[in-house]
Amino acid sequence: MNAIDRELSEEQRLMRASCRAFVDEVVIPFIRANWQREWIMDPDGRLPRAILEAADKIGIRTLGVPEEFGGIELDPATEVQTFALIAEEIARGDAGLSDKLVQNWKVSVLLRNLAPRHLQERWFKRLLADPQFLLAHCLTEPRGASDRWLPYNVPEAAMQTRAVKQGNEWVINGRKHFISNGYDAGLYVVYANTNPKAGVLQGTSSFLVPRQTKGVSVARCNETMGGRFMNNGEIVFEDCRVPADHLLAENDALGKANVYFRPGKILQAAKNLGVGVAAFERTADYVQNYVQGGRVLIKHQAVALRLADMAMRIEAVRALLGRAAEAVAIGAPDADALCNMAKVFASEEIFKVCQHAMELHGGHGVMLEMGIEKLFRDATIFLHSDATADISRFKIVKAMFPATAGTYAGPEK
Repeated sequence: MNAIDRELSEEQRLMRASCRAFVDEVVIPFIRANWQREWIMDPDGRLPRAILEAADKIGIRTLGVPEEFGGIELDPATEVQTFALIAEEIARGDAGLSDKLVQNWKVSVLLRNLAPRHLQERWFKRLLADPQFLLAHCLTEPRGASDRWLPYNVPEAAMQTRAVKQGNEWVINGRKHFISNGYDAGLYVVYANTNPKAGVLQGTSSFLVPRQTKGVSVARCNETMGGRFMNNGEIVFEDCRVPADHLLAENDALGKANVYFRPGKILQAAKNLGVGVAAFERTADYVQNYVQGGRVLIKHQAVALRLADMAMRIEAVRALLGRAAEAVAIGAPDADALCNMAKVFASEEIFKVCQHAMELHGGHGVMLEMGIEKLFRDATIFLHSDATADISRFKIVKAMFPATAGTYAGPEK
């Protein structure tokens, strides 16, 4: 038993084994046999229904759903670690699929903490009943994303999407883009400005908005270079009316969403790690079996050094990820800094791992049918997903030195 296994509970080991079998027997064979499907420009034709149905059978589509509604009960003390463990395994098969499922988990956590019970009953049951049902978190807008989290807490930084109370309804107008699962989701959590006179932290509210609500439209599927089996979307809200009880958090939605944001950074790093593990495993196999210059590749010193570098980067990411997950679980004061560190560190180190994988495969590395360039493209997406690397670094410094760090936006005080 290796060091990683010794740190896991029996339940976690069983869940990982089940997920690993799903990835090895279903996901990887599909990806390798159908590499062209990634480039289908009809988003509905990329991922076959059977993949999500197989994920549903082993219970990994609905992690985060309370047991009383049919979900799998996870130990609260290790839930974030379990999420990360499963996210890594799925991403080892495909980053897009991992992102598709992780969005369900994160939004489920948000709903179980903020949604009124009757809405939990309605939507968790719907989620459990339909293996194709997906959830999405609508935060990013065309005129503001990562920079809102510095924070520059003034009205000018507020959401462009607005929500106004009219009788027993909220009327939402605005546009969200770069939304994970946005093209496919059946239920959205939407963030909007409800107090134009307040700063972004005191004037933002969140709402539960079903896709079929009048005034909701999906403008497009964003065609990304990586993670293409998760359909990223742009959503428009035009006089979209939702009942008053669909308000999840009024004016302090960003603060209450920390239950989502912190685990989100951990999961981002874990998905990234899974891509790196896939790149390492495939490269290790290749260099031990391919002959160049009269000897197996791994016997060339330059190749051996690069393989060792890949392994070290992966283990360093895993170590920081584990520490950040533990900090979230115990509510440590340095949790915010560690989560952002893990996210940034993983994105940059795994990108380098995948670059090594491309180069060690030589000409084969850039061939579409080999799948190595796909891992490189998938790794590229993580450099700016869930906040850019530079904005994340600003947040790390703000968390470490709140009294002296700069504002990084707006006038210097």
